[in-house]
Amino acid sequence: MSSRLILDENNLRSLPVEKRLKRCIEIVEKEDDESLRWDAVWLAGEVAEIVGSKNPLFTKVADLMSWVLKNDTNGVVKHEACYQIAARDMRDKIPDLVQTALFDTSVVARHEALESLGLMRAFDSTKLILEATKDPNPDVKETADFVIKRLHRLEKLHGARKTYKPSDIV
Repeated sequence: MSSRLILDENNLRSLPVEKRLKRCIEIVEKEDDESLRWDAVWLAGEVAEIVGSKNPLFTKVADLMSWVLKNDTNGVVKHEACYQIAARDMRDKIPDLVQTALFDTSVVARHEALESLGLMRAFDSTKLILEATKDPNPDVKETADFVIKRLHRLEKLHGARKTYKPSDIV
């Protein structure tokens, strides 16, 4: 997705990354407008990409994505957090994706959590993903079926190579 599509009317990108992340967290936790929260989730994801996975700010971004999945009221915002977890390879947040895929009230969030698990090649979660094939929503069930089939194909093709580069999907 082009960075030009993300609205940044407050010029958060011009801030040093630590201040930028702090402002994104404030927006995500306190803003009523879900479109602003969505943009803040995206802009925080960019921070994770800028600093890299070894930087403590990466962990703060990952924790923010987890917070969104557990606390935000909007399925579209949760959808974006799922995408950011996969796109930035936040592997320690796979359990949060599984929880979202199986139990979130938003169909959009459940769908994207499943898709993100597939993109991340979360092979260890296959049995849990199978639970989502029983989801009452046909779109979520379809996504779960798709992810299971794709994980099986990937495992056959790549065997031990069970990782991916986030750049493959961003």
